[in-house]
Amino acid sequence: MWEVFEKRTAVKNIDKLPQSIAEKYEFWKSVVQVSGPEGLKSFPGFKDHSLKGEWQGYRSSYLNDSYRVLYQIERNMVRVYVIDVNHHDYRRK
Repeated sequence: MWEVFEKRTAVKNIDKLPQSIAEKYEFWKSVVQVSGPEGLKSFPGFKDHSLKGEWQGYRSSYLNDSYRVLYQIERNMVRVYVIDVNHHDYRRK
């Protein structure tokens, strides 16, 4: 089992998501908890991929055409840190 930790700012954004996106995020989270990030490959709709540039070391998954989950994997601890769930806005704050 993988642990999924959500950054405080991510939790605030998750609470504001449209219902359908929130449900898809909960499904994404359950896949990660059971199978880890590798399990996301079984669901091509998530289009899970690593990021480049200033986001190098992070990953992104689609929830739909507009919303993404930004996360980081801590392999030695079997943890996934959700950095943000947003409307495809990768600007650092």
